[in-house]
Amino acid sequence: MDQTLQMLKELTDANGIPGNERAPREVMKRHIEPFADELEYDNLGGLIAKKVGDENGPKIMVAGHLDEVGFMITQIDDRGFLKFQTVGGWWGQVMLAQRVTITTRKGEEIIGVIGSKPPHILPAEVRNKPVDIKDMFIDIGAASKEEAMSWGVLPGDMVTPYFEFHVMKNEKHLLAKAWDNRIGCAIAIEVLRQLKDEQHPNIVYGVGTVQEEVGLRGAKTAAHKIKPDIGFAVDVGIAGDTPGVTPKESTSKMGAGPQIVIFDASMVAHTGLRDFVIDTAEANNIPYQFEAIAGGGTDAGSIHITANGVPSLAIGVATRYIHSHAGILHRDDFDNAVKLIVEVIKKLDKDAVKEIIFG
Repeated sequence: MDQTLQMLKELTDANGIPGNERAPREVMKRHIEPFADELEYDNLGGLIAKKVGDENGPKIMVAGHLDEVGFMITQIDDRGFLKFQTVGGWWGQVMLAQRVTITTRKGEEIIGVIGSKPPHILPAEVRNKPVDIKDMFIDIGAASKEEAMSWGVLPGDMVTPYFEFHVMKNEKHLLAKAWDNRIGCAIAIEVLRQLKDEQHPNIVYGVGTVQEEVGLRGAKTAAHKIKPDIGFAVDVGIAGDTPGVTPKESTSKMGAGPQIVIFDASMVAHTGLRDFVIDTAEANNIPYQFEAIAGGGTDAGSIHITANGVPSLAIGVATRYIHSHAGILHRDDFDNAVKLIVEVIKKLDKDAVKEIIFG
């Protein structure tokens, strides 16, 4: 496993739902710190790594979010079963019988499973109906509420999918939980790494934001602290290259290049910045594809309305099975997203930013 794959493994194996991003933040810090001139944090826990090219140049924010979709324990019943709520968007049909990790206050990890009834006892009319998430529970093998609590389990504890990073038989295909959005954090790390010995006419901020999955919250606090001139959110996008996904829903394909997100529920892409990025991609023979998503959003949705406004763009990596226990993405899309952002940063001087804003 090469250095990049090891970084991706460490980022995705770390557990961190919105409001509890400590573990992935420590991984990101360890990997990005050698390439930063300065590290700081916002007060919600977002990590901000600063790399100075021209100290009088524009500020460029490259943000991935540290949090992953997961669950939170809300109750422990008398028999030791755990009730929970979702933290971030989930589809109930991907959840039953899946293993999960409960992280206690002391950091101990306890494995459980989201319980399901055997089909033998289900009437025919029930078998074909999805189970409501509010009726689900987690079984950790405890015999009572007291036993579960003696293990350190409490309401408010974080629950995450139990899954380990894996390089598939096609070595370009990478399988893991939490691609949404540790891949964005990895892109921010790799951008700063590639800029380490490069001259660039600006100040670059590689950022791991928090609480994106519950309303793009950490991007607000990080952007308020940085006050960027240009903002990029790097995130996953929907891959439309699987059975059942129609071209009306997504035309993106894994391996076809980073996605230029022209519209989503949080933002209309800034036209000047979009065109600048497209021109840079074409000048450097970097493949790219367009994506528009009617629902959902990215940290760019918060960044672009900071202060007087920040021209922003979301750049995605097409990923299969997002907001489930495991997703698949393509190594080339990661590499090309990094290459594209690095080449864009090299060109973003004061004049370029002025031209983007005012045309």
